[in-house]
Amino acid sequence: MELILKQDVENLGFKDDIVSVKNGYGRNFLIPHGQAVMATTSAKKVLAETLKQRSFKEKSEIADAEKTAEAMKGFEIKITSKAGTGATAGDKIFGSITNMDLAAALKKEGHDVDKKFISINGGNIKRLGQYEAVVRLHRSVTVDLTFEVIAEA
Repeated sequence: MELILKQDVENLGFKDDIVSVKNGYGRNFLIPHGQAVMATTSAKKVLAETLKQRSFKEKSEIADAEKTAEAMKGFEIKITSKAGTGATAGDKIFGSITNMDLAAALKKEGHDVDKKFISINGGNIKRLGQYEAVVRLHRSVTVDLTFEVIAEA
């Protein structure tokens, strides 16, 4: 079944992509939740016209995203967290560091990035150290970001 996505769907595609999914997934989940519509010939023509009109606007968005990406590459982000002390605790932290914490740290640096566009390699962080994350600024622009989790003083 071919569908046109009306919004970004994780692990499937981005808004206005034409995707092929199993019939049940499309009929029972994507279409009823308003995340997709059937990819009929008329819907494809409307989509092509919409994409053509949007291409000029998207060029400026990509340029802005690339400028932000260049600025982010030089960041040295340090996130503080309470950590255990003693021989048994080692470098474990209380709780965990998630993409929400990284989004807050980026906001302090002056870049407002939604947490759903941040993916930390390895999932949630539960130890002190240096980690990497991927920040998606645009459909075609991503940044590899290195940050460090340090113990509170």
